[in-house]
Amino acid sequence: MNGSTVTEFVFLDFSGSYATHLFLLTLVLTCYTIILLGNFLIMVTVRSEPKLFQCPMYFFLSNLSFLDVSLGSVATPKLVTDLLNNGGTISYEGCMTQVFFMHLIGGIEMFLLSVMAYDRYVAICHPLRYMTIMDRQCCHIFIIFCWTATLIHAFFQTVVVAQLPYCGPNVLDNFFCDIPQVIKLACAEIYVSEILLVLSDSVIILPSLMALLMSYATILATLCGHFGKGGSKALSTCGSHLMVVGLSYGPVVYVYTKPSSNSELDKMASVFYMVVTPALNPLIYTLRNEEMKGAMRKLKNKCKHLLLPGQE
Repeated sequence: MNGSTVTEFVFLDFSGSYATHLFLLTLVLTCYTIILLGNFLIMVTVRSEPKLFQCPMYFFLSNLSFLDVSLGSVATPKLVTDLLNNGGTISYEGCMTQVFFMHLIGGIEMFLLSVMAYDRYVAICHPLRYMTIMDRQCCHIFIIFCWTATLIHAFFQTVVVAQLPYCGPNVLDNFFCDIPQVIKLACAEIYVSEILLVLSDSVIILPSLMALLMSYATILATLCGHFGKGGSKALSTCGSHLMVVGLSYGPVVYVYTKPSSNSELDKMASVFYMVVTPALNPLIYTLRNEEMKGAMRKLKNKCKHLLLPGQE
């Protein structure tokens, strides 16, 4: 036992008027619907089209869609309930579960975005060897590495937080269990724990960010001066990926690198990262991608023929 007497944590409600709450509730429900429908549509489309399913880029995209659904489901259903009830609570065990899955899914996404950047580097800089280098075995090895490394990271982070004693305040100024707010409630010295958590985060964030930046620096250098049809298509694909990277990294950097804290802005940044970004990702990847739009049209026609077999 860690000496904790706290059995539950209380989430503070978002401040603001009834209209603000209604707007936020509508936004969250709309985004969560798009998260489920949009990302499941991507996964089904990739699976149903052999050409896409055999392509490493779309294999990784379908994995990203699965992670977006998972990330959006960690706290969003409870956030909707708490918005309807003007606040809520979560058990100690439920809080630690949220901590684990937030860091697990978030860490895998960061690694996967770097793998996707490397995939684009190989496709653009070594096109003739692309399918040899990025064969299905290599893709599976990348995915296994992402999950294994991040499982260790998430387990370590959760253990560090859970071993602290919580015996006093139990109010979290957030809508989910985020480590920076949770450890501040510990009734013990947290300096060593904070150092361990920062080091653990650095092991995930720095290598993935460096690999991502190196891949795109090389891609841009290779494409410099090649703005023909092939170069434009490559830039469009990379542009979509960079938009997703910016949407994923931006709120995280804002929340975790500021010396001071504005709780309302932090909460809105967290809503953006956990709810809005996973909803925008399928729109970015489908609206800017002709192959995905073509595959979705084929899938639509297949479904139409199955439901209405007598119609052409």
